[in-house]
Amino acid sequence: MPDVNWLAVLAATLASFVLGGLWYSPVLFGKKWQAAAGLSDETLKAGNPAIIFGGSFVLAAIASAMFAMFIGPMTAGPATAAGFSAGLCWVATSFGINGLFERKPIALTLINGGYHTVQFTLIGAILGVWH
Repeated sequence: MPDVNWLAVLAATLASFVLGGLWYSPVLFGKKWQAAAGLSDETLKAGNPAIIFGGSFVLAAIASAMFAMFIGPMTAGPATAAGFSAGLCWVATSFGINGLFERKPIALTLINGGYHTVQFTLIGAILGVWH
């Protein structure tokens, strides 16, 4: 297992979490995402915030840590490119496959896949700068 800068992983996790908050807020794609996902205001309010946000933070931490181990001591440029590639070519395309079989609107795939593309690009950039 390569040496991991855990402060960089924490920073990448926090950045990912903040990005998600903005991405899925009414400021950016929140209402379009909600409509494409078929979620009512009541359904969203019925969720347990501690589980949803706590779980999301833990999952972002796992993604950031595993990506740090995957890329190793890359510099900023290659790490950012690796993050973009992972987000677009692995995660977004996987959402696309699921969306096709689930007959989900393309808007949902684009919003979710777009988030993860930007998320992993950001994670790669932070890890690469702070390697």
